[in-house]
Amino acid sequence: MLRPILVLIHRFVGLAIAAFLFISGVTGAVISWDHELDELINPHLVEAPGRGAFLDPLVLADRIAVDDPHSFITYVPLHPEEGHNLAFGAEPRFDARTGALYETGYNQIFVDPVTGETRGKREWGAAWPISTETFVSFLYVLHYSLHIPEMWGIDRWGEWLMGGVALLWTIDCFVGFYLTLPIRKRTTARIGTWWNRWKPAWKIKARGSAYRLNFDLHRAFSLWTWLLLFVLAVSAVSLNLYAEVARPIVTALSSFTPTPYDTRPMRPHSDLLEPRVTYAQVLANGRAEAQRRGFTLPAGDIFYSPDFGVFGVRFFNPGDEHGDGIGLGNAVLYFDSEDGRYIGDWIPWRGTAGDLFLQMQFPVHSGRIFGIPGRIIISAMGLVVAMLSVTGVVIWLRKRRARLAVRRPAEAAHQRNIVSAE
Repeated sequence: MLRPILVLIHRFVGLAIAAFLFISGVTGAVISWDHELDELINPHLVEAPGRGAFLDPLVLADRIAVDDPHSFITYVPLHPEEGHNLAFGAEPRFDARTGALYETGYNQIFVDPVTGETRGKREWGAAWPISTETFVSFLYVLHYSLHIPEMWGIDRWGEWLMGGVALLWTIDCFVGFYLTLPIRKRTTARIGTWWNRWKPAWKIKARGSAYRLNFDLHRAFSLWTWLLLFVLAVSAVSLNLYAEVARPIVTALSSFTPTPYDTRPMRPHSDLLEPRVTYAQVLANGRAEAQRRGFTLPAGDIFYSPDFGVFGVRFFNPGDEHGDGIGLGNAVLYFDSEDGRYIGDWIPWRGTAGDLFLQMQFPVHSGRIFGIPGRIIISAMGLVVAMLSVTGVVIWLRKRRARLAVRRPAEAAHQRNIVSAE
């Protein structure tokens, strides 16, 4: 009785999530190389003509803030590179007159670190219009939220939807694996005999019919990549449903060290916190705290989260801002926006088992934990996920067509019997 139930579960869960997984798979294959692709297609935003001594990034941030009083700086890079613009982050202020945020049309400003000239602006993650400047970020947001807009004051509908898809995917990983196992028979007592009956599930018969090739691709690739599929599904749940699923489970199973984002409530747009300390003060406090801890890496950037009132100072060598090297990313020290005091940290490879599990989710999901080889694997897995989604739907369509072909003659015969009886 169990197997028919699991077949139905696999069928309907697979159909329900196939389109979502196809989109996530294709976009995931591309955004594994988001920064490289973005730089390739947007040289006008990346390349800076100025040559000479660099201006202080904090001074440049102050100039940007003066230029547009309707926005405030939320990200300051601290490692200028010759020939490259600095990409500052910005967010719109709240307009009390309209009861909404100002529409500035951008959240990134690209500045020549030598001349201080603004080389371009763009809205990272914009849903429309799609251009070369927004293409990569469009795919990035599409990957985890489908660009579902804010409704009823909530902007996480897309994340919740894709998190729910990932939950179903995690369950279906086990259901699908079980269905590849050979049906148990009383005479099949020896392991060798059982393996010989399961071994064909791992193979692809290239000389078979088109349907058989499609079926073998679906089943064999699911088995060969099962562990990676499961890891991608679990990490997708952790990333999209962090507060709803991942953190409660980790807290129940292990001790957990909360960051300021876990202990402070998120503020609405109408109550965004304007910092009372400057970036220069936060940087000075960050460097002092890092020196006290014996950090060897320099401060690489500063970011500000106005909906939490939290500054963060990250530490990394020039060129490592994306955390693409092997590991869990860059260390962060957090500071309060009211008085600049130290309020917490995020240090890779440190903490409880629960801390380490949560730290690993994005590096594992993106492949960055293993550097370039890991990103290649994840990019390939994105294509595998898309292929499994398509082949699964094809299998269902073929079987549905066969069931209908069998049902029609039986229904026709039944109708003839009714007519004869009358």
